[in-house]
Amino acid sequence: MPRYALKVEYHGAPFSGWQRQSEHPSVQGAIEAALGRIEKREHSIAAAGRTDAGVHGLGQVAHCDMEKEWDPFRLSEALNYHLKPAPVAITACARVGEEFHARFSATWRQYLFRLVMRRAPLTHDKGLAWQVPHPLDVAAMQAGADRLIGRHDFTTFRSSICQANSPLRTLDRLDVERVEGPSGPEIRFHVKARAFLHNQVRSFVGTLERVGAGAWTPDDVTAALEARARAACGPVCPPHGLYLAGVGYEPDPFDHI
Repeated sequence: MPRYALKVEYHGAPFSGWQRQSEHPSVQGAIEAALGRIEKREHSIAAAGRTDAGVHGLGQVAHCDMEKEWDPFRLSEALNYHLKPAPVAITACARVGEEFHARFSATWRQYLFRLVMRRAPLTHDKGLAWQVPHPLDVAAMQAGADRLIGRHDFTTFRSSICQANSPLRTLDRLDVERVEGPSGPEIRFHVKARAFLHNQVRSFVGTLERVGAGAWTPDDVTAALEARARAACGPVCPPHGLYLAGVGYEPDPFDHI
């Protein structure tokens, strides 16, 4: 069966998350339903990461197996037609070999988290960014973030229901950037690793917000990391500022598009 890699963009608000669920809408379920209208049978797709309810996708990657050969552009166009009106779009499609797997072939994943600093309620960015009403010290947040780079036991920063076999992960990037966003002063967190634990990025951001607000110091971040205890983590921030921004492969199946 010919296999295709799909680059997927979605607004997470209407969904219970990426993973298919019998009684709640999911991004996976929406795409599989669209595939079922193109080739009338049951479909099962795999993705690079299972995002939680409310989390968005900018560069999620999934793969699907089809019964017939499709021109990748025509397949993406057909999927986008049948996905309407769900806020899901296939932004790229590529034919790949049967050895390609969206999850297991990935060499890195990158997340973006958006935080807007303003007191007035968000209008255009409501549901797309975490709003805090106070200013934050970006330099202090970056100093705290630097304590997390490298390979560590991240027990403190993973959900109590995380199903990963090990809390050991290597964090390659955690950059804290201030920009003037469309809704006001915005802090963007750029986080990159080969793989993440459940709620790891939201735990990082919630903890670093406390550093930026002056309630924690960078040394407190180190102490929390070394505690290897979930109770030592700062508050977990809400999901709606989080985006799966990209997934890396060698070779990149979308390079030629």
